[in-house]
Formats: sequence, C-alpha cells, structure tokens
Amino acid sequence: MIPFSVLDLAPINQGSDAARSFGNSVALARHAEALGYRRYWLAEHHGMPGIASAATAVLIGHVAGATATIRVGAGGIMLPNHSPLVIAEQFGTLESLYPGRIDLGLGRAPGSDAAAARAMRRNLATDPDAFPQDVVELMDYFAGSPRQAVRAVPGAGLQVPLWILGSSLFGAQLAAALGLPYAFASHFAPAQMMAAIATYRAQFRPSAQLAQPYVMLGYNVFAADTDEEAAWLASSVEQAFVNLRSGRPAQLPPPVAGYRDRLDPQAQAMLEHVLSCSAVGAPGTVREQLRSFIERTGADELMITSQVFDPAARLKCYDIAAQAREELELHKKKAV
Repeated sequence: MIPFSVLDLAPINQGSDAARSFGNSVALARHAEALGYRRYWLAEHHGMPGIASAATAVLIGHVAGATATIRVGAGGIMLPNHSPLVIAEQFGTLESLYPGRIDLGLGRAPGSDAAAARAMRRNLATDPDAFPQDVVELMDYFAGSPRQAVRAVPGAGLQVPLWILGSSLFGAQLAAALGLPYAFASHFAPAQMMAAIATYRAQFRPSAQLAQPYVMLGYNVFAADTDEEAAWLASSVEQAFVNLRSGRPAQLPPPVAGYRDRLDPQAQAMLEHVLSCSAVGAPGTVREQLRSFIERTGADELMITSQVFDPAARLKCYDIAAQAREELELHKKKAV
C-alpha cells in the first residue's frame, strides 16, 4: 500500500490563537509519527485569520525538533515571495539541524491576496518564466554550482529533496522537465488532476534526484464513528471555504449540523467541486473511498489533510485513515 503523509495548515480555531495552533500541530506531528505516516508538511499562507503557518520554515523547525523520525517539510514554500538564496539558506539550516528529514515543496502562487503580496515587497508583475528560473537557481544553490556568484551557507552540497506543487498542467510540465516529484493540490483544486498526472508521467525526464515519476495527491479525510458525525465534522471546512470564496476569510469555525443543506445551489456546487477528493464517513466508508481514489489515480503517495475543529477529533481522523491503510494493505497481500 502506498505511503500516507500529513498536510497541516496549522488552523487557528474560532476563539483560539496561533500559540494553541502550534501546540496542536506538534501534537498531531507526534501522533502521525507514531502511526507511521511518512512526512508532515506545512503550507505557506499570509494574511489568513485561520491559518498560522505564515513563517513556514520557522514552524518546520519547531515541528522537526519535537519529533524524531518523520520527515518534515513545506507543502509548500511559495517561491515568488522569496529570494531563492534565502530559501536555500533556510532549508540548508533545517537540513543541517535535522539531517535526512527535511522536504522542500515549491509553489508559484503567492499564498495570499494582492494586498498581502505587496506588503511582502513582492514584484506583482507576472512573468511566466520567473518561477522555473527561480527553481533552477535554487537547485544550483544546493548543488554548489559555480554559475551562482554567491554560495548558500548552509545549503550548498546538502541533499534537500525538492518537489513541485501545483493544481494545473504548468506545474506538471515543470516537474516532469526537471525530474522532480510532483504534488497536486487535489484536496481543494481537483479540476485538472487526472490531466496533470497524465502529463507529468508522459513527459517525465529522469534526474539526479528521481529516476521515475512520483505523484503525491492531496486528499481530505473527515472520519468518525458514524457517517453522520463525519459529515458534521466536515462542516467546519465547508464553512471556511464559503467564507473564503465570499471574501470573508475567518478562523476555522465549529461544526454545524446540516450546514451544506442550508446553502444556495451555487455554494453547494462549489463545495461539491472543491471537496470532491475527500473521504467522509465511518471507518468502513473511509476505507472504501480511499481505495477507490487510489485505484482511480494510481497515486504513489497520499497527503492527508483533516481540517477539523476539535483537536482530538482531528487526531482520530488520522487514526482512522491509518487503520484504513493497514486494512487495504492486508487485503492487497491476501489478493496476491
């Protein structure tokens, strides 16, 4: 059975704060490590009242220091916001502190709105070639290439695995051209998932980092003892998406029974689309939805995210997902 990993947006619950969010992240990382999840990624977002992972590299270091074996990384760093040299130095530092445990996923979106992007002193002029060039420059820093006038210290000579993140064919083509693993944001932007997977696999060129294409897909899991309770848990992220799409981003709200049924058809359709790559239900329901998704996509790894309001219920979601993986693995062995 394919590996499962964790994507944590470090949610700030309604009535809570970033400090509690960080404590919840450490608890989840330790829990995931004990359950055998392969990696634990945090995502860069800015100006979002409900997401605490803005200083992504700092939080990665905090989580890595609180765990022992699980890989910890960025899913991802939004490279247009940063100098490639700075990212090489940051992740070179992390790799030096936690050798063999750091991943670096790279995205080309700003992870913010235009106002936040301007506040970060980012050049808002769109250059379609800038992101690929920045990725290559970053690779050169890690390689210690003489093409760069400045040496990344720490960074040069360190083996920090790079990933390309995306939700379109652009990222798939870039990851394939550079021979890097590809992580698709199917947990919230599934429209081009199958086309992106096919494009990436067809165009992949082996590299020093990767001999064969490797696809990781984002996947939501809302799991509980019953289907009804799981649907109730999922209403927190449903509210968050409706708030975000309405221009009212907020802290992660508590669940509301029957929330989706109260929405107008347009909002219901939006949720049906953005959350289409999700398992929602009791353990048996989740297991079958996971099996179907893996068979349909041929994913090499799943990045599980559970935006659940109650921290204990969130841990249980990952318990149920891990148990589902074990049961699918056992079934696969029996079938051979």
